[in-house]
Amino acid sequence: MTHLFFILTVALYGCATAAYLACLLRTSPLLTRWAGRILAVGFTAHLLSTIHLASKMKYLPLTNMQESLSFFSLAVVGGFIFFERRYKVATLGSFIIPVALLMLIASSSLHAEVRLLPPLLQSNWFWFHALLAFASYACFTIAAGVAVMYLIQRYFLKKKHFGALFQKLPSLETMDDISYRCLTVGFPLLTVAIISGSIWSEQAMGSYWVWDHKQTWSLVIWLIYAALLHGRLTIGWRGKRAAVLSIIGFIVVLFTFLVMEHSIIW
Repeated sequence: MTHLFFILTVALYGCATAAYLACLLRTSPLLTRWAGRILAVGFTAHLLSTIHLASKMKYLPLTNMQESLSFFSLAVVGGFIFFERRYKVATLGSFIIPVALLMLIASSSLHAEVRLLPPLLQSNWFWFHALLAFASYACFTIAAGVAVMYLIQRYFLKKKHFGALFQKLPSLETMDDISYRCLTVGFPLLTVAIISGSIWSEQAMGSYWVWDHKQTWSLVIWLIYAALLHGRLTIGWRGKRAAVLSIIGFIVVLFTFLVMEHSIIW
């Protein structure tokens, strides 16, 4: 059943990706609605797949790279659906949903067996930490997608190139607002995730902070987004500078997640 839901999810995310990319080529309210509907069904199938797997394993599927990539994709799609419905920016899906699809495809290429949960992970603090970390990562992913859109739109305005793509992208003000909302949601989530991870570390290893590469890179991510939020609130960092730093932050998130980590165990 889990495999069936997973295959269905990949197919639906693939169709939704194609539909959202098609929205960049032609303006069609019907196409936009169908893209959203297909994605919603795909998200439901993904959620059911995750719930079924969790019920089979008796714990949340977050303990290896295969499970983590799939859950990361689920969090990104869920976050996108929330922000898209709030801001009515369907073209954001052209930049976000392909990323979620690639994560899911990468997850399907990995192999992981159902196994007993290691004693190290038998802590409610670990699950609390992991869920908050993924939620913050989803916010930062969406913020990075918005930042790419912002830079493209800014380039069009600078070159006075008001073509079809320019007409489909939101205004700079709307994108800046979405990016700020993602930051104000994602940063507190990351902060609490790091705190709860430290508590879990103390319970599991007897120390709140051991300066291993996992904790060090999580601190680097926190400092990047703290600088971005501080800059916006105190000296008015907006526009290109904020967009570039948001993209850099997301690159560091991916580096930490894919290169420095072999799981979401922090």
